[in-house]
Amino acid sequence: MTIATATPPTAKPRDVQVMPIGPGTTVLRSRTWERLKFEIEYSLKKGTTANAYLIQGDQVALIDPPGQTFTDVFLNKLAQRLGDRAIDYVILGHLNANRAATIERLLEASQPPRFICSNPAAITLRSLFPDRDLAIEVVRGEETLDLGQGHLLKFIPIPTPRWPDGMVTYDPASQIAFTDKLYGAHVCGDQIFDEGWQIYEDDRRFYYDCLHASQSKQVSTALDKLDDLPAATYAPGHGPIVRYGFAELRHAYRHWTQQQTEKELSVALIFASAYGNTAAVAQSIARGITKAGVAVESINCEYLDPEEIKGAIEKCAGFIIGSPTLGGHAPTQIQTALGIVLNSADKSKPAGVFGSFGWSGEAIDLLESKLQDGGYQFAMPTIRVKFAPTQAVLQQCEEAGTDFAQALQRANKRRAPKPAAGTADRTAQAVGRVVGSLCVVTASQDDVQTAMLASWVSQATFKPPGVTIAVAKERAIESLMHEGSQFVLNVLAEGKQLRRHFMKNFPPGADRFEGLQVETASNGCPVLTDALAFLECTVRSRMECGDHWVVYATANSGKVLDTTGVTAVHHRRSGSQY
Repeated sequence: MTIATATPPTAKPRDVQVMPIGPGTTVLRSRTWERLKFEIEYSLKKGTTANAYLIQGDQVALIDPPGQTFTDVFLNKLAQRLGDRAIDYVILGHLNANRAATIERLLEASQPPRFICSNPAAITLRSLFPDRDLAIEVVRGEETLDLGQGHLLKFIPIPTPRWPDGMVTYDPASQIAFTDKLYGAHVCGDQIFDEGWQIYEDDRRFYYDCLHASQSKQVSTALDKLDDLPAATYAPGHGPIVRYGFAELRHAYRHWTQQQTEKELSVALIFASAYGNTAAVAQSIARGITKAGVAVESINCEYLDPEEIKGAIEKCAGFIIGSPTLGGHAPTQIQTALGIVLNSADKSKPAGVFGSFGWSGEAIDLLESKLQDGGYQFAMPTIRVKFAPTQAVLQQCEEAGTDFAQALQRANKRRAPKPAAGTADRTAQAVGRVVGSLCVVTASQDDVQTAMLASWVSQATFKPPGVTIAVAKERAIESLMHEGSQFVLNVLAEGKQLRRHFMKNFPPGADRFEGLQVETASNGCPVLTDALAFLECTVRSRMECGDHWVVYATANSGKVLDTTGVTAVHHRRSGSQY
């Protein structure tokens, strides 16, 4: 399936918030109040902050300057804090190309700063400024830098497939660990620290699930390194600084990471990314796989040893490989990885292919044809993304990942011996006798519309009128059912055919409303006009319960469409059935 893309909407005006956070330490939070990008981790649409940090001892260090959209306003705020002082060092927790404009301006100073970063970041930095003689100090182990006045900075590399140049900086003077992509959240507001940290639980969990669940092995190693630091505060690259919920968030990261490493099945997700588009697609596919309860081992071919690729392929239950197209070809690293796959992967393992391209997609064609010729079966349609992915594209990729994971689970279930009948079966049968109204939940966000047949629905409160809905973690609509999200609960009537329509298995990106009579509610979500009644709802909270999320929502308005109909219910034989 070939997917076209659209230009992202114009964002609201942005600003930079400045506040001291420790001895000689200041945060400069470049704030954007709307969705910044179309990567899946921004889909809660709460904006984000790009956090930079200034440490002033006898010498001055700047950690992680922001991208080019903030260059002017950021440098003005920075100048106000520095006065006549110069920046001696720029420390890069990781390096994106969009920071080049800000770094260029910093290099124009009469005394250009020195850079401290990992080796992958140094390579990127030199490629961004090929005509400059940059002063770069490459961190290879656990080097230190003495800024004076107790600021003896320690640097800890924490490479991951998504950010192979990742690095943590620790300052004993403030007991702050500057954790870059760890412990962050994409949420924007006036609050700098995480007072009342419980309000960020959903945002932080979503951030982890989108960014880190698919690289849990490397995240576990990074957490071990951070445990060795006597830190009292984590200063991430995005969102509020972690101080009040410090212990709880550390525990949560351990728990979430352990959950991933203990999964029975895993998928090897192999990719390379020239401009970030293929990586964004890989991330969305990985999100869909992990939602379905299958682990992912992300493999960035640009930075991984061939033996590690071979090891991942041999132990995985299935594999997916993705590539950009550069000059009509796949990158050399992808061609090498493809050769390893063809020589190492069992033919019984399901496969998948994806990629992004500008004007052509020869690399995707190469991967698809070579795997087909090799006798591999595909468990997802090949995904071709032209230019940068949109939200609809990423939702489609997530659904494809979920379908791939469920195919693995079905195959594994067929191979597993059936357990003998016992107490658990009798309990499941009893649970199955608990019935609820049969409904269709519909939701819409930007250019994404989706729906889910639901029978675990119950009224929860009178004042305000509220309902609870159990949403399986792998359902496509789950991504649109976070706190503050809008949806419509369509209550079905007994004897109607809507139930059959929504019991179908829809392919990724399919129009779930094709052939139905649909209107749009005031909250922008679809209303099924053949339903018995509908409620326009807002998600207020949700609770993780095993393989489901229990969503509590309040009803803002509603209407009975059929005054003579009877509410449909779903009678189950077993409480373990979907």
